[in-house]
Amino acid sequence: MAAEMRARRISPEAGRALEILGHAIEYLSDEYVEHAEEVRAADPRVDAIQILMRLNREIYVACPVVPGVGERIMSFLRGYVLRAERSGVNPAR
Repeated sequence: MAAEMRARRISPEAGRALEILGHAIEYLSDEYVEHAEEVRAADPRVDAIQILMRLNREIYVACPVVPGVGERIMSFLRGYVLRAERSGVNPAR
């Protein structure tokens, strides 16, 4: 679950798709609540909303995860140590 809560690098194209899908989901949901006599899972309108929501998640999850601060620091330090070792310098001193 933690990986799902991480920030993602969203391209302009993915951002626009997420925006359009979000508006469509909101519109269909509002219309359904406004005009439905009762809420039923078997309703084709609910199916349509779920399809749009699934597409929204797929686009979002396809975007690369942004490394956290700790990961960026560790990556920098690993690179620093490797460069120092290659140059023959002892980074511990």
